[in-house]
Amino acid sequence: MHFGRAICRLMIAAGITVSPPAGAATSDPTSSGDVVMIQAAPDTIHFHPSSDHAKYSWLVGVEWQRPSRWLAGFSYFNNSFGQKSQYVYGGKWWPAHESGQGWYFKLTGGVILGYKEPYEDKIPYNHNGVAPGVVPSLGFKVNRGNVQLNLLGTNALMITFGYDLIR
Repeated sequence: MHFGRAICRLMIAAGITVSPPAGAATSDPTSSGDVVMIQAAPDTIHFHPSSDHAKYSWLVGVEWQRPSRWLAGFSYFNNSFGQKSQYVYGGKWWPAHESGQGWYFKLTGGVILGYKEPYEDKIPYNHNGVAPGVVPSLGFKVNRGNVQLNLLGTNALMITFGYDLIR
């Protein structure tokens, strides 16, 4: 199968997974129980720092979360090598407590864009700056805020800070 087609199918599947049931009103996320969360990360902690790494690997993003705990998101970031990159993803989160507050686990998967020469081999299965990505996360949520620890393969950890902009 052509790599580009596989990515398109993955993105379509993620969209179908987080899309609302037929006939559901979605024009106002606040009336449906949906959450729109914004997030930011000031830096990345590398397990094996290198002189090739950029001084700062920041991230900004937005995530749409359904009451079913399925989610979709987009992140724009400065990768470890100073290249502007994106992560388009879908996933799900699981709370440790039924209230939805406190500890939670999240797993996302999607497409990473932007790792180009001479660093295209720094992430697996990269082809012309497009690669699949999976990010497991452990987070803590209180009211509208959250702090999340994201595992970036075997290379790094990123701490993000999030805020429920709409809920």
